[in-house]
Amino acid sequence: MVLAAVTLVVYVQVIRHDFVDLDDGDYVFENWHVTNGLNSTNMAWAFTTGHAANWHPLTWLSHMVDCQIFGPNAGFHHLVSLLLHTVNTLLLFLILQKLTGALWKSIFVAALFALHPLHVESVAWIAERKDVLSTLFWMLTLRSYVGYVQRPRLGCYLLTLLFFALGLMAKPMLVTLPFVFLLLDFWPLNRFHITSGAITGGARRSRQSVADLLLRSVLPLVREKVPFFLFAASSSIVTFVVQQAGGAVKTVGALSFDARIANAVHSYLGYLIKTVWPVGLSVFYRFPAAGYPFWEVALAALFLLCITVLSLHFAGRFPYFAFGWLWYLGTLVPVIGLVQVGGQAMADRYTYIPLIGAFVVIAWGIPDIVAKWPGAQRLLLPVGAFLLLVCSVTTWHQVRHWRDTVSLSSHALEFDRDNYMAQELLGTGLAKRGRYQEAVVHYSEALRLQPSDIHIMGNLGSCLYELGKMDQALEQYSMALKIHPEDPIALRDMGRVRFDQGKFREAADLYGRAHSKMPEDAIICYSLGNALLKLGSHQQAIDAYSSALRMQPDYTEALVGLGLALAGQGRGLDAIHYFEKALKINPKYAEAHNDLGNVLLQQGQSDKALWHYTEALRLNPKYAEAYYNMGVVLNSQGKSVEAVARYREAIRLKPDYADAFYNLAAALDGRGDAQGAVANYEEAIRLKPDFVEAYNNLGASLFNQGQVQKALDAFSAALRLDPDNADARRNRDAILRGLARSKRNP
Repeated sequence: MVLAAVTLVVYVQVIRHDFVDLDDGDYVFENWHVTNGLNSTNMAWAFTTGHAANWHPLTWLSHMVDCQIFGPNAGFHHLVSLLLHTVNTLLLFLILQKLTGALWKSIFVAALFALHPLHVESVAWIAERKDVLSTLFWMLTLRSYVGYVQRPRLGCYLLTLLFFALGLMAKPMLVTLPFVFLLLDFWPLNRFHITSGAITGGARRSRQSVADLLLRSVLPLVREKVPFFLFAASSSIVTFVVQQAGGAVKTVGALSFDARIANAVHSYLGYLIKTVWPVGLSVFYRFPAAGYPFWEVALAALFLLCITVLSLHFAGRFPYFAFGWLWYLGTLVPVIGLVQVGGQAMADRYTYIPLIGAFVVIAWGIPDIVAKWPGAQRLLLPVGAFLLLVCSVTTWHQVRHWRDTVSLSSHALEFDRDNYMAQELLGTGLAKRGRYQEAVVHYSEALRLQPSDIHIMGNLGSCLYELGKMDQALEQYSMALKIHPEDPIALRDMGRVRFDQGKFREAADLYGRAHSKMPEDAIICYSLGNALLKLGSHQQAIDAYSSALRMQPDYTEALVGLGLALAGQGRGLDAIHYFEKALKINPKYAEAHNDLGNVLLQQGQSDKALWHYTEALRLNPKYAEAYYNMGVVLNSQGKSVEAVARYREAIRLKPDYADAFYNLAAALDGRGDAQGAVANYEEAIRLKPDFVEAYNNLGASLFNQGQVQKALDAFSAALRLDPDNADARRNRDAILRGLARSKRNP
């Protein structure tokens, strides 16, 4: 109870923490499969997807359950991870205590596991749910295995295999567990049946006889674990294929084998150093630009070799030493970087399981060392308590840095200003807060440190886009496309700029190329639909929106887009169905209310349309288009005074709203305010020089005021823009006929 309470107290602050913009979006808040919770479609996706370059269906399901119960509240997601960590701590203690009978040593190992700062990343990072969840199954598998060894039964064996399979489906880190079983068989289960004298009998026993003894003892234990090895091998193959397909596995050209070996050796020692002196912990450790000095790698290799030889040499007298050290070396193999996944040199989260071995060596080794000095034994309890207190305080402070993206990345930069990942992450955190100018500074610095990273280029371009610096944004996207000509994200972002510039054909082409490379991206499909809709290609737009909705059925923007495309085909009733579906998902979607009102108005249901415009304005009081549309309805109902007020409000909110000036002028004209009408028609033409209808109506207003020549000029301008405009031609010809009669009959 004390162990659980201390763990919860040290980590409890996480319930006030937010998501961080590093994988949390992929795993939770930007992943509609997860945010929609548990259903048959999402569960099938969890078992078939390689999203985020991993196959871990149970991890996806755990996030879905969280969203089903708690929604998008990050604090509860953190709480679940903390509870899993606490349960893992208690299971570790119970397993060690049952295996060894050493109460206080087991408590000390479990407490170090619970409170060591290197484990903060696994607990406080929501995207690392796979760490704490897979470790839960690791512990359950160990406990079941111990039960099987103590009372061999088929049911217990199958249960152990089941827990192992479930753990692999949470994170493939468990592939080393069959080897750990063999370590447990050696110590403390003592299934090798080899005494220290049998191994260290010196000259009395030949090497061959020792080898035969080991073979006879170990081989049956290995055969016993064949199904586990097969499961581990299958999981390793699936993981490698998925990570390679997802682009997470670095190619040999990107990082040479020599460099990976050097990094692995350096990291083995680096993790131990950080275990003893946990200073400068970071969310991302970069590879040194010049590589590791040869002497550092050589010394690290020598140290590791010496410790390994010593652990094996003293395996008979101090079996826990070999057990703990080989546990540490072996369980780090999948993540030590021999197969490089990601761009990090090392990561705190990779120590979550491996450090248990080191903690066992400490907990059992230090009492053996001080056993020769009886007086020193009295210091074990206070020194151990002090170490745990130091760990608790350090971990508490480390957890604080995980409260949000800005805090996490700023902390990383305190120790390494050249950490390009931290610079990029800080830029992302600032951009999410709308601080785009500051974000540009950090993205630019990240790009200076990593000049060929197209992901950074894209983020920098997006910030420049938000600042209205379209040309500079396009420059970043173009640079990214020069490096990777068919990168779908760069194509999508460039398409967004072209769309905003009104270059809908070019935008559609860019979105189409992006879609061909990433056909399962709902956002790209939706954006393609928008561009096609602007081009009047209604059926193609319908197809694009439908594709987006197949992948993300609750994509409200795509539902509204589909409704607009159907309305463009004259299928008003079908359009209304999709608008209403969007509003059922999100009743506060002001744009959907406005667009539904437009279709209802076309269907002659002006009262219903007016209600939806009113609702749109309630949700968004600065919605100029809704004011304009409300004015159209009111004017059609003969309420010209109220209509004029709505048009004026639309213009106040959107001073370049040419259509609102035009309708305001028409309403004023209808009320006999010809002078006001003329002024607003002229403003509409200034804002929209090709506004044929405005020229025609302006001519009519001018004629009614007796300004015949100006009226003739307005009608002529309308005909220059549209030679087939019948109203303008009829009005112009009428004036010309009138002028001709005036000349004949002055």
